[in-house]
Amino acid sequence: MLTLRRSEDRGYADHGWLQSFHSFSFADYHDPAFMGFGPLRVINDDVIAPGRGFGMHGHRDMEIVTYVLDGALAHQDSLGNGATILPGDVQRMSAGKGILHSEFNHETASATHLLQIWIQPTARGIRPSYEQKHFGAADKRGQLRLVASPDGREGSVGMTADALLYAGLFDGAEAAELALDPRRKAYVHVALGELAVNGQALKAGDAAMLEGEALLRLDGGRQAEVLVFDLAA
Repeated sequence: MLTLRRSEDRGYADHGWLQSFHSFSFADYHDPAFMGFGPLRVINDDVIAPGRGFGMHGHRDMEIVTYVLDGALAHQDSLGNGATILPGDVQRMSAGKGILHSEFNHETASATHLLQIWIQPTARGIRPSYEQKHFGAADKRGQLRLVASPDGREGSVGMTADALLYAGLFDGAEAAELALDPRRKAYVHVALGELAVNGQALKAGDAAMLEGEALLRLDGGRQAEVLVFDLAA
């Protein structure tokens, strides 16, 4: 079964300096039909204005993945990590028993566009940790590149969650297939451009939720960037 989640049906918050679309219930947006999908709890599609950002704040017992689509995001945390996240980077922060961090767009003239993703962990109260890796366009062009996994396989970032995260870039005749376990769930989020998911046309911000499916096929891309989650049921 494939269910579509259209971009315009997501929650939306306009904070002036922050424009945020919520794929699942978050903050003041609440929809009991969209509380998450398997362990996937949050996909926030955020645009942060120049010179603005999130001050130091805390998280616990959540795997947090940040994926920048355009611009740059500066990160600082209570573990002493400091980094700039750029397009192609995948940052994973395991909040565990508690972590503080801040995220800022220090650019003076351009906004930063990013996806912030929360995945429920398989263990609570773990030691907080941080990891960041870069996956260039060539790694994702016309294919799905594993970028996060429970065991860090194939050079992906590791995370304490029963989930696999793939990223891909598709345009023109480029296509890819991914075998799925029908006992699990799959969530496809089109971040940019347009893409067909098992024959269904999606645009930026749209998603497809797959249950009981054995195969995922992506094709018909028009400057598309996509994230695919293979998730525990």
